[in-house]
Amino acid sequence: MTTGIPTPLVSAAGDDHETLARAAAARIADLPRPPRLLGLGEPLHGEEEFGLLRNALFAALVERAGFTSIALESSAWHGRLVDAWINGAEGAEDDVLAAGFTHDFGAFRANRMLIRWMREQNRHRPATARLRFAGFDAPTEMMSAPSPRSPLRVLHGFLRTHLGGADLPSWDGLDRLLGAEEPWENEDAAMDPARSVGGEPRVRDLRAITDDLRRTLAGEIPRLRPQVTPDELDEALLAGRTAAGLLAYHPAMARDTAHPEQRWDRLAALRDTMMAENLGAIADHGPTLVFGHNQHLRTGTTGLTLGPMTLRWQPVGAHLADRFGSGYRVIACALGEAGHQGIPVPPPDTVEGALHRSLPPGHHLLEAQTLPRASATRRSDNHAYIPLDETLLDHVDELLFLHTVTPRTATSGSTPHPEPGGVLQ
Repeated sequence: MTTGIPTPLVSAAGDDHETLARAAAARIADLPRPPRLLGLGEPLHGEEEFGLLRNALFAALVERAGFTSIALESSAWHGRLVDAWINGAEGAEDDVLAAGFTHDFGAFRANRMLIRWMREQNRHRPATARLRFAGFDAPTEMMSAPSPRSPLRVLHGFLRTHLGGADLPSWDGLDRLLGAEEPWENEDAAMDPARSVGGEPRVRDLRAITDDLRRTLAGEIPRLRPQVTPDELDEALLAGRTAAGLLAYHPAMARDTAHPEQRWDRLAALRDTMMAENLGAIADHGPTLVFGHNQHLRTGTTGLTLGPMTLRWQPVGAHLADRFGSGYRVIACALGEAGHQGIPVPPPDTVEGALHRSLPPGHHLLEAQTLPRASATRRSDNHAYIPLDETLLDHVDELLFLHTVTPRTATSGSTPHPEPGGVLQ
């Protein structure tokens, strides 16, 4: 491949997150039209360095670019608990991390540090300037999806409370249609459509009822807005989105297609559509840093190899670019070497290899469009790591390249309480 690597926009030592974050935030603040949503993508989940960089960038964006919210690739429905806690709600930090995050993300030290810092920040901020936390993912896991009972109950309860004599179905009737939780959560349904509840007539009935409840809510918003708090209305709208999304997801799980990849394509597309709907609502609260996987946050068509299948779908980033235009920007991250993750020095004929050979150790921010393309795509024995593919650089604005990453030795239990001025590393 071509070896000419452009001069990075920003470079910093691997342990100097603050310098990198401040320079990146200053670039965002200086744009003629700063984005409403700024994506920061990671190539694999679970590498602490990405979370620490995210924390530093968010703190700098709050200070220098007026950002007020952060959204993580965790369930939006569960994230309400985290947002309440950083805004002063009672509760043990460990409980919030366990119940407020999905995909086991509450176990990550960087997430503990983030919410602890945000809670401390909000102690010193007026109510109108408080920071907000949100998940933006659907409440699904790789092999299962819950019932819509919890969000549907919140939506129904809100309408019953605020619409007086409106003609609503009884909750007892809805509860009987929902039935037990276990059939909804059956992990066998991910691989066997016949094991999914999604094809049952009651699911079609629940889907129609939920659509009607959402339309009832939408029709009353102008009257309700002066009567309820913004958070109450936001929760009702989120409940409707979540219930409707789950009631679309389960029937897709039950669909027995001639080619299995068509079914998985559909499930991936539904999930990212739910993500986009949640982020559209989150953006209404102010400039937001969005942290998730590169494959979700990139624009254009994304893909994933799952066993013998190659999936293709429109990711959340494509939806956001379509809706917000230049109001959505994304920085993808890439790794050079990370031995503790089973990621060795990259081959020289890959993008990562050219960057690793040409740039010194440290973290480097580069314009994606100026980078040379590779003659080969990197392969990884770590299946959680998705290398740069032949199209990603055309679907992001900037690339943050981490030359060499080594494991951190600190533990979450030893993390000191952060001061209001910044995120501790």
